Amino acid sequence: MTLVQLKHLIELATNGSFSQSANKLHLTQPALSRSIKALEDELGQPLFDRVGRKNELTAFGAHIVQRARVLVDEANELRQTSLQLQKGEIGQFRVGMGSGPGAMLMTPLLMLMATEYPQAHIEISRGSTTLLVQALRERTLDALVLDIRSLKPATDLKIEALQEMKGAFMCRHGHPLAKKRKVAFAQLRDYAIASTPLSDEVARLLIEQFGTQAHPDTLVNLRCEEISSLLDVARTSDAIVLAIRASAPDLVEIDLSPALNANARFGLITMASRTEPPLLGKVRALMQEVMKD
Repeated sequence: MTLVQLKHLIELATNGSFSQSANKLHLTQPALSRSIKALEDELGQPLFDRVGRKNELTAFGAHIVQRARVLVDEANELRQTSLQLQKGEIGQFRVGMGSGPGAMLMTPLLMLMATEYPQAHIEISRGSTTLLVQALRERTLDALVLDIRSLKPATDLKIEALQEMKGAFMCRHGHPLAKKRKVAFAQLRDYAIASTPLSDEVARLLIEQFGTQAHPDTLVNLRCEEISSLLDVARTSDAIVLAIRASAPDLVEIDLSPALNANARFGLITMASRTEPPLLGKVRALMQEVMKD
C-alpha cells in the first residue's frame, strides 16, 4: 500500500461518495475505485459497505481508517521536519574550533543560533588541531574551523579555505614598545612572548624572517590553546602576544623591522565522504562576515 492509497481511503471515508471524493482528489471515479479495491485486496477485507447512495465503513474499515490517519499525519510531519532541517531551523550541529577562529567566531555563532535558530542544537568544542581532527574522523564532530595551514594533507578530509587574516605581535597601550616607530626583533626578547601553538608553516615563516631565534620552541614563553586568556595577559602586563590582528583591536600592533608578513588561513574542514550538515552553510556565511581584517 502507499500513502496515496491511504489518502484516497480517508477522503472516501469522510464523505462516503466515490464521485465527490474522486472530484476532490482530481481523479476519475474508476481510478479511485481501483485504488480502494487494490487496498481491500491487499488487506484481505472489505473496507466499505454500500448503504443506499452512501458508502459506509465496515468495522474493519473504521479501524484501518483510524490507523491510516495517524500514518498520513506522521508523513506530513516528517515532510515538515525535513524542510526545517534543510533550512537549519532544527537539528544538531557539532563544530570544533581552533584557538584563533574560536576567539572571533564562537560568540557570534552562539548569538546567531540563539536569536535566529532557537530550536536547533549546537555544540562547540575547542582543542588542539590533532584532537579536533581525530574527533571529526570519529564522527563526534560534524565540521571544524581551523587555520588550515596547521593541517597535514589527507584524502579523507575536505578543506575549504574561506578567509585569510593578518597575524601580528601586539602589546598593551603604554607598553615600552607601543610608541616606537620601528622595533627590531631582538627587542621583543626582552619581554615574555605569548602564543597559541603555531603551525609548521608559521614556524617556517618566522625563521625565514627573523632567524633561528624565532623558532616557536625558543620564542614563545607562554603557550596556551585559549587565545582569550593570552590576550588578557597582554592587556594587563608587558607580555607580547602573537595572534590574529583582528582578534584584539584594543591592543597595539608592534611595528617590526623587518615586517612579520604572516597570515592565518581559516577554513572549514569536513569529512570528504559525508553529506554537508544543513547548519554548516550558516557557519560558512558567518565566517565570511565576521572573520575579516
